[in-house]
Amino acid sequence: MNANLDVVPMQEWIKTDGKPLIIAGPCSAETEEQVLETANRIKAEGYAHIMRAGVWKPRTRPGSFEGMGEPALKWLVEAKKQTGLPLAIEVATPEHIELALKYGVDVLWIGARTTVNPFNVQDLADALKGVDIPVLVKNPVNPDLALWVGAFERLQGSGIKKLGAIHRGFSNAQEVKYRNSPMWQMAVEMKRLFPQLPIIGDPSHMAGKRSLLMELSQRILDLNYDGMIIETHRDPDAAWSDASQQLTPEALGTMLRELEVRQANYGAEFTDELAAMRAKIDNIDRELMEVLAARMAIVEKLGEYKRDNNVAVLQLDRWKQVHADRAKQASGLGLYPEFVEELFKLVHLESIRKQTEVMSATVA
Repeated sequence: MNANLDVVPMQEWIKTDGKPLIIAGPCSAETEEQVLETANRIKAEGYAHIMRAGVWKPRTRPGSFEGMGEPALKWLVEAKKQTGLPLAIEVATPEHIELALKYGVDVLWIGARTTVNPFNVQDLADALKGVDIPVLVKNPVNPDLALWVGAFERLQGSGIKKLGAIHRGFSNAQEVKYRNSPMWQMAVEMKRLFPQLPIIGDPSHMAGKRSLLMELSQRILDLNYDGMIIETHRDPDAAWSDASQQLTPEALGTMLRELEVRQANYGAEFTDELAAMRAKIDNIDRELMEVLAARMAIVEKLGEYKRDNNVAVLQLDRWKQVHADRAKQASGLGLYPEFVEELFKLVHLESIRKQTEVMSATVA
């Protein structure tokens, strides 16, 4: 993917003293009392750099709570006055942007349901022309990296340079553990393409339930993300939206103190040992590719045999057997079966492609 982003470093628009950025606050601003109490309890814990709250809530179906709108902005302004915490809210229309700027909101974010629609993102980008404000973009609902990158390019085209990505996970019909599959490789690839772009993890929307927040937050820190946005409510069980994934300000403080922040830099001795282990990995990777090439050579011969005997490419019983056997073998080798299943899905797809190519070729 050919793309380039000119991004202002995060530390130039928010000071975190070298610590991961923490954005905390309720999923939704419900009442003035709820906003102010939550804000002051977050401030008392001392971990937050920015307070978040949902002012407009895009819901899947009409009739559910869709946010308090402009009145909530007045409550947030008072919360900022009392705590000194900058404010972050989600915007989905140019009118939202106009009101957010009117009330002095400090950071905007674009939600997953908006990122998925380039027309909506362009409308927001157009509304932001000439405005100097940080804008964070959540990944689209489905795992489409180009769509995510495209949102940043549209904002960049309007002159926005204070940018950051929020990784909140992806919709996946096969997911059983998390509300949204993390699909970590998507965020890692985004970081590879744009190393200067801050990546902020959203464990709340990945998890869907508070019992999983600790493990996801630690994984986020282990991958050296630049920060986290975590939903925090004075009384989570009574929340008007996303009750099961929110924490009290105090519970979030306890969790954050228990998390391990890994070192980003290391000494010469560690570097030498790291280089030696990476060299071994490089050799093994080369051997893996040689094995894959040998497998595909056999697949090609298999395709020729099927073509000559007029046999269909896809043999479903054989694929079911491979799928089950490889996962079982993975367990015996100390590998995660889920990882091996996904790996062999890719291998099988390439095998199908190769055999189809052979089938389509004209026999000399």
